[in-house]
Amino acid sequence: MMHAEDVVEVVDLLEDAGIAVWVDGGWGIDALIGEQSRPHDDLDVVIDIQQVAEAITWMEACGFTLHQDQRPTAFVLRDALDRRVDVHPVRFAVDGSGSQAQPDGSMFRYSPEGLSGTGTIGDRPVRCLSAGFQVTCHLSYEPDDGDFHDMHLLRDRLGVKLPSPYDT
Repeated sequence: MMHAEDVVEVVDLLEDAGIAVWVDGGWGIDALIGEQSRPHDDLDVVIDIQQVAEAITWMEACGFTLHQDQRPTAFVLRDALDRRVDVHPVRFAVDGSGSQAQPDGSMFRYSPEGLSGTGTIGDRPVRCLSAGFQVTCHLSYEPDDGDFHDMHLLRDRLGVKLPSPYDT
């Protein structure tokens, strides 16, 4: 499990190495609302694809190992406490947008506005995906109960209008 203090530790580790981090997924939504709303088994982060090797080397020096490697789409780092960091490498463009390779060879585009979110985990400010872009990301796969929970939090706490299948 990843607790708030674990998330802060990982974000600090990466940022101390000069790697910009955007918190994504369930923790990204919790950052937007400013509190942990449910248990999380991992931490999803977005980083610059040009810093992947550096991130892996740095995290390995801090006790994490490469657990799953699906590069260029994603990779998962894990430590002895079973804390998991799911990394989404993104190639950034001059306009502030980014693109992430998908397993089918297509590219998923991160808009500059989507990368403009800010939130808080514990007492620590973090960069995260914006609320609207979190919705966009959640439309690209079959949702589970956690996804419905997260989307309903955005609706109930931040007034985000939800599309199907989350509009129930």
